[in-house]
Amino acid sequence: MSAKRGSVALLEDPVATELMQSDIPARLAYLGRDGLPRVVPVWSEWNGTEFVMVSPSTSAKLKSLAKNPKVALTIDSTRFPWHVLLVRGVARIETVEGLAPEFRSLACRYMGEEAGRGFCEMYAGVVSRMPEPGSARIKVTPQWVSINDFETRFPPQIAPYLVG
Repeated sequence: MSAKRGSVALLEDPVATELMQSDIPARLAYLGRDGLPRVVPVWSEWNGTEFVMVSPSTSAKLKSLAKNPKVALTIDSTRFPWHVLLVRGVARIETVEGLAPEFRSLACRYMGEEAGRGFCEMYAGVVSRMPEPGSARIKVTPQWVSINDFETRFPPQIAPYLVG
């Protein structure tokens, strides 16, 4: 029996695995310090318990997340039938001196090995010149998960109207 909508166990579903291992950026939604919603594309990695993202230590989203750590994260495919992973959770921030080690694996996964290595070299120089040299690791612990695969699982608002 498949895990139900809302269950964190859905992160073990093949559709979730496909999306989490893809090179499709996740979208991180959070509330800005002004109380208005924000959505930003992010590179992310699932480590088995948390989604990990890396951000410059000077990023505005870090101040927002420190104030309100509740977030939503989505990864969705680009072709029909769309596969969509929806996650709600709580973010935790860890500051790192220099470039967080995860950044290299993320850059290589999303950009390819050669381009990723080159980007990391360039970016490490940028980070070292920042007023607060370093980066931050953002870890999101999932509390609610859903999958829409538009084959067998649909958004609950339209599922009752489908014939089949």
